[in-house]
Amino acid sequence: MGLERVVILHGYMASPSSHWFKWLHDELTPQGIKVEIPALPNSAAPQPQAWIPAVAKALGEPNDRTAVVGHSLGCVTALHALGRLDAPWRLDALVAVSGFVEPAPALPELDSFTRSVPDLARVAGNIRRRVVVRSDNDTFVIPSLTTELGHQLGAEEVVVPGAGHFRAAEGAVSLPEVAALLRG
Repeated sequence: MGLERVVILHGYMASPSSHWFKWLHDELTPQGIKVEIPALPNSAAPQPQAWIPAVAKALGEPNDRTAVVGHSLGCVTALHALGRLDAPWRLDALVAVSGFVEPAPALPELDSFTRSVPDLARVAGNIRRRVVVRSDNDTFVIPSLTTELGHQLGAEEVVVPGAGHFRAAEGAVSLPEVAALLRG
């Protein structure tokens, strides 16, 4: 069975049309993959009580033909939503780009998302492939936070040198490393 559905979750101060999200959509849809990029509420002042249910609704009932790609705040929000699912559930892949589950010093306004986190080992046990993607010069989510998330998830780590926080303002309007992960 191949991948049939990808849900891309944007982060803080972003929208479905930000950064590399539309590019990834356009890369995957010709292969027959349904790509969804939900607009999460009030991305300028996100609140867990609004974002987590919105992500849970977008994910619906994930299965072994579904992948989730999160960027920054979208990663921890996805983990919260997945952590609330009743077992058994499966997910083909989770790709966390500049993800974190511990407070990011440069983004204290997002600490409400990291005060408590789900049982990451339990969540990871339902996901066939777990990958964290980070750069070596991210000033918003320091690279060690993404590396630590990878350790907690038992995830593969991909480093994209010089990509910053994977924002369009830093030149990240495509992310072929993620497209390749989802194809393979």
